[in-house]
Amino acid sequence: MLKDQFFFLGGLVNYEHSLVYLVHFFLVVFLCMLVGILCTRSMKLVPRGIQNIGEAYISFVYSMGKDVLEDENLAKKYLPLVATIGLVVFIGNMIGIIPGFESPTANLTLTLALAICVFVYYNFEGIRTQGFFGYFKHFFGPSKAMAPLMFVIEILSHLSRIISLSFRLFGNIKGDDLLLIVLLTLAPWFAAPLIPFGLLIFMGFLQAFIFMILTYVYLAGAVVIDEEH
Repeated sequence: MLKDQFFFLGGLVNYEHSLVYLVHFFLVVFLCMLVGILCTRSMKLVPRGIQNIGEAYISFVYSMGKDVLEDENLAKKYLPLVATIGLVVFIGNMIGIIPGFESPTANLTLTLALAICVFVYYNFEGIRTQGFFGYFKHFFGPSKAMAPLMFVIEILSHLSRIISLSFRLFGNIKGDDLLLIVLLTLAPWFAAPLIPFGLLIFMGFLQAFIFMILTYVYLAGAVVIDEEH
């Protein structure tokens, strides 16, 4: 089978089974932990090497959080969550570019799990910050006459975020993996220097960034209290 030609881990188990994606996900987790250990193993006042890359990444995520949340304390609070999700998504995306491996983010089960985690967490934070009734009163809108309709619309809008987060990441990375298979099929000895590989890397960066920025946006909508209310 064509797919077994490139995904050698599929030979260990049935390719159609989600265990293949699970193996790749555990590999991503291991790589994330390895990156964390290498970045913090011998920290110096003037960062060099991988510590410099790690600090640049953390600074980037923190700056993104300050821009969206407009609060340094909130940006620091949610930095570990967003930075971890971003690292998992990015490494998961990049693994699929390596022939012989497959992106765990190309499996809807993983992207759906990440989206549900974000959904549950930002709603929990909203309730914890504003109180149960204070959080959900914003779902009813400013007009009492339209309150029942607005509540239903808001609930559907929040639930659609799970679909938006999960399917966007899944669809884009799955498409990238299929493109890679086509490239390796048509030009297996010349695929590496092709421009589409640069596009795949860019898409991996972009999808990780989108997932992080949307997580911050949802958190901001839940915990940042609008002065007009």
